[in-house]
Amino acid sequence: MTLVINEYEGFSINELYEASETYLQTKISASMGRVKAFKVSRDNKVKMTIHKGQKVIDVYEGIELKWEMICVETKENIHIGKPGRNMGNENRLLELRFNNKCMEMVTRSYLPYVMERSKAIKEENKVVKLFSLKNFICDGHGGWGSTNLDHPATFDKLAMDPAVKKELIDDLDRFLRRRDFYRRVGKAWKRGYLLYGPPGTGKSSLIAAMANYLKFDVYDLELTGLSNSQLRGLLISTRNRSMVVIEDIDCSIEFKNRQSERFELGEYDGYEEDTNEQLTLSGLLNFIDGLWSSCGDERIIVFTTNHKDKLDPALLRPGRMDMHIHLSYCTPSGFRVLAWNYLCISDHDLFDEIDELMMQVEVTPAEVAEELMKSEDIDIALDGLLKFLQHKKSKSENCDSDGRETGLEDENERNGRNESENKIKAKERGGEIDKIIKMRKKARNIRVKHRINLLNNLNC
Repeated sequence: MTLVINEYEGFSINELYEASETYLQTKISASMGRVKAFKVSRDNKVKMTIHKGQKVIDVYEGIELKWEMICVETKENIHIGKPGRNMGNENRLLELRFNNKCMEMVTRSYLPYVMERSKAIKEENKVVKLFSLKNFICDGHGGWGSTNLDHPATFDKLAMDPAVKKELIDDLDRFLRRRDFYRRVGKAWKRGYLLYGPPGTGKSSLIAAMANYLKFDVYDLELTGLSNSQLRGLLISTRNRSMVVIEDIDCSIEFKNRQSERFELGEYDGYEEDTNEQLTLSGLLNFIDGLWSSCGDERIIVFTTNHKDKLDPALLRPGRMDMHIHLSYCTPSGFRVLAWNYLCISDHDLFDEIDELMMQVEVTPAEVAEELMKSEDIDIALDGLLKFLQHKKSKSENCDSDGRETGLEDENERNGRNESENKIKAKERGGEIDKIIKMRKKARNIRVKHRINLLNNLNC
């Protein structure tokens, strides 16, 4: 009897294939003629796995079982979610051979044992992975290439509000233990988070801290150039216990059903291109909480933006972005965390003065960290930060009530006025175009009416 275990089953990853491949790594011996060895960047160990064409003999409860890796070359792009790739691919599968009389024992006992051993091995050697569509060091996982996520960020190193930090950790813990709850209420086991705030407030570091805390792989998804069908393919090729991250959602793509401004300017004719060729807002919403979002368990979706007000309200509601986390400017409590991280101190004579200035000016954790890194001498570093904050305060005090420095015209206001003038001109152009279209329609109707009259006269 031969069991064939394909790497993919339809659109989804075959979990039995993954488990078997992991399990067989423990069965490699010196007697094998050929094995596949690899070492990922920043990984201390060299790993080995079964190579194509090689056979592994396993013994379970006195029964001999033979494994073999088979690879079939194909010209078709069999790996779903790999946009733009036309080169050939390998269709990988494992074959398991055993005596026909052992069929029941293999399916009911041996294969569940392989699954359990694989799970234990993965937990023991768990390394958080960062997946991307770019073709760097790749382990052949669907349309994604991966590398180790060796980011040192943890929750205790983040310069964010302690109350918000605790609320987020509690929410993550509650999500992890609620598998049965989600099934009972009829919801997909997933959670959405929106991280918003000015640049430099630690959104990317928070994502890394969440991944390290949960031990979840991270899929960094770039929406540009994707279609609705490609997005679905990428979603179902992600693993369980993972985070899908879409950074700067407000500027990563212009959704085609949000064309009101273009319509007003006369730049949009009311016709859309084939929705299979470009990602739409409805396609993204279906990815977040539609039917396709239920393809997998224990998933977290994270969006980041610098401008929450620019997002469509449809994206912000519970069920899509369940928890909104505001990462704001640095506070005295955040400064204490950074002082410990960079200078290994919890108190200093300058702390009170720095705290007072920090409450008066807007400074990001990234700016504070940069100042603290400029010197290894504690006094020099803190004095530099103090002068930086004083300069910021002085600069803000020299601005008038409209936010402009004395004697200088605000460049943003100037640009805004030019943009407003351009919009008015565009509307005027749009009005002229509408008049031309109406005249053409009227002329076309007259021609059609005239032809109909001619045909009627001929028939008479």
